[in-house]
Amino acid sequence: MRELFTMWHHTKMVVLVALTAAIYAATLIPFKVMAIIPGITEIRPGVVVPVVFGLLFGPAGAWGSGIGNVIGDLMGGTLTVASPFGFLGNFFFALTAYKVWGRMGLLSSRREVRLDSAATVVEFVLTAVLASAVCALIVAWGLEVLGMLPFTVLGGIIFVNNALITAVLGPVLFRLLQPRAAAWHLLWTDILEPEDVRRGRSPRLGALLMWLGGFGGLVAGVALSMNLGGGSSSSSAPARRHSA
Repeated sequence: MRELFTMWHHTKMVVLVALTAAIYAATLIPFKVMAIIPGITEIRPGVVVPVVFGLLFGPAGAWGSGIGNVIGDLMGGTLTVASPFGFLGNFFFALTAYKVWGRMGLLSSRREVRLDSAATVVEFVLTAVLASAVCALIVAWGLEVLGMLPFTVLGGIIFVNNALITAVLGPVLFRLLQPRAAAWHLLWTDILEPEDVRRGRSPRLGALLMWLGGFGGLVAGVALSMNLGGGSSSSSAPARRHSA
């Protein structure tokens, strides 16, 4: 993932990081009052941003999504010790979409990111579902480790919230933004040089492992959080304020 670092050499990518962060934060903050679990997470229409901007802007979308989530926590009054997990979760929310698109074998139509057929819309939805699972896995595990909320509660909420909103609103937003970003040469493929992006040896295998890891981690997290393996559970600590 060399491009996560080489992208900082390109002024346009740096600008896209700031743009993504600002838009993401601006779409998160107004909905802080629509809590699902008060002080923990809320209905978040803004979660459509990471996948769409990750596909359009690549690593810039990932950095911007992570930073934007932290800004949303800060401005929304939910900045806590758990916010670094929110950063990581939203960072990988966008990065997962960027990395797996066009690399899911028969489920993928092309590497170029366009929604111009039923097949590409299906691929978008599958990408959103996987990215949502990865985000939920990271954030929910973080709060479980910190003793703030059981994985079995938060993992499912984050996954369903992110997947449904992104699957429904994502294609609409993408179709609005992609032609304009392409016309203005703001797609990551227009900015990054070939030497900036290291091609993996087995991208399809990598995508398969991400599917196994994302959903396998969710299942394992629920099992461990529910103490299905026996022993004492440390996840009953009272919840503190945080926004995923």
